[in-house]
Amino acid sequence: MRGAESVCSEEDLEALIAHFQTLDAKRTQTVEAPCPPPSPRLNASLSVHPEKDELILFGGEYFNGQKTFLYNELYVYNIRKDTWTKVDIPSPPPRRCAHQAVVVPQGGGQLWVFGGEFASPNGEQFYHYKDLWVLHLATKTWEQVKRSFGRSGHRMVAWKRQLILFVGFHESARDYIYYNDVYTFNLDTFTWSKSGCQMSVTPQGGIIIYGATRNSKRVKKDVDRGTRHSDMFLLKPEDGREDKWVWTRMNPSGVKPTPRSGFSAAMALNHQTLFFGGVCDEEEEESLAGEFFNDLYFYDATRNRWFEGQLKGPKSEKKKRRRGRKEESEGGSKLACGGAGTQGPVQVVKEVVAEDGTVVTIKQVLAAPGSAGQPRSEDEDSPEEAGSSAPGPCPRSNAMLAVKHGVLYVYGGMFEAGDRQVTLSDLHCLDLHRMEAWKALVEMDPETQEWLEETDSEEDSEEVEGAEGGDEDEDEDSREESGAED
Repeated sequence: MRGAESVCSEEDLEALIAHFQTLDAKRTQTVEAPCPPPSPRLNASLSVHPEKDELILFGGEYFNGQKTFLYNELYVYNIRKDTWTKVDIPSPPPRRCAHQAVVVPQGGGQLWVFGGEFASPNGEQFYHYKDLWVLHLATKTWEQVKRSFGRSGHRMVAWKRQLILFVGFHESARDYIYYNDVYTFNLDTFTWSKSGCQMSVTPQGGIIIYGATRNSKRVKKDVDRGTRHSDMFLLKPEDGREDKWVWTRMNPSGVKPTPRSGFSAAMALNHQTLFFGGVCDEEEEESLAGEFFNDLYFYDATRNRWFEGQLKGPKSEKKKRRRGRKEESEGGSKLACGGAGTQGPVQVVKEVVAEDGTVVTIKQVLAAPGSAGQPRSEDEDSPEEAGSSAPGPCPRSNAMLAVKHGVLYVYGGMFEAGDRQVTLSDLHCLDLHRMEAWKALVEMDPETQEWLEETDSEEDSEEVEGAEGGDEDEDEDSREESGAED
């Protein structure tokens, strides 16, 4: 996020958080109301209800060029009805982004939320939460469980009757602090224990950690130089114990993702881990040129092998978005999200496993789907059957993923065009059983999104109070109304 120089101290942020909590305290009963799709946001959490055909969206952030907005709203998306509901529950967690949320089936379903951060209006100062919350899905009640250690950007998974938390960072005006520790939270005793990226659980009961990004040097005020990691480790209990864990470096075969940060992960079919999107920054003297992705990769833990996701039907073209001023032309750059360009031949890669275990790779080059002179396949859906078929989500980073009944859902995230950060609110789905084509459930036009030019420090300072959003604030209400039209 870009903005003016920092004008908020940690005490200022705590006071602002307390102010919003006072507003939240006015809620005395749970209210569920049908609503349009949520406004654009990134670094939220999208979770799958363990018993119902629902997705649960919580928190997130939005930057309009001048101000940073933080959310603690709770939305529910009904998969079968294709409808959104906003659920206002008394005493919710404070507004936050970059937190982690996992769902467990206990007690009719529980959504556990840990950590995250609250940003100053100019996006230059951060408060890192130390709290752990649980949303009881059966009764629709929030409960704060235990305060512990503050961080954001961490990863958390559910493992048996424990929450496993790894890495994260704490950022101040002076430096970054990165963690590589492992904590476990016992869901029976409600206690944290410290044991001696992205994470997912393997069929064998271990936890996979892949990749990470570490900012190491500030190039200038709003550009940080970072180090990308693309190594992989297995974290598993030692000798079957649940109180001691050991690390093992892994070297999987196959085609793994190209180096990137800001990618998203989810558990897919057959205990495979799915990775989507991200951005690869090419550092220059005083700027970053970023290539954004919308590709899919799968990691099969049983075979310790990477696979690139290949669509069998209409295939979206990989698009690039350049970060920095290079992309801007004299007349300004057109923001594009979605729409397919002219496609070239498509290479389909299939792997066949012989009886002796040998893997045979078969590559086939097909003409572009829908190109002139190519008849429609008999098993291709007609336009009426396919619904709102789309080339797929545009390239982005920090999207929210969820998989329910073998269908992948991708919501929101961001990409950058020139100096403009575009926060997304679209929702796409892909049937992982068929791997034929993406379907757009919620579309948006980035051109209609509000973007304000940067102001000076004095103007930012005058707008500190009330600058960060919530549904009670008039400024936020008007911004969300405009965002709902996107």
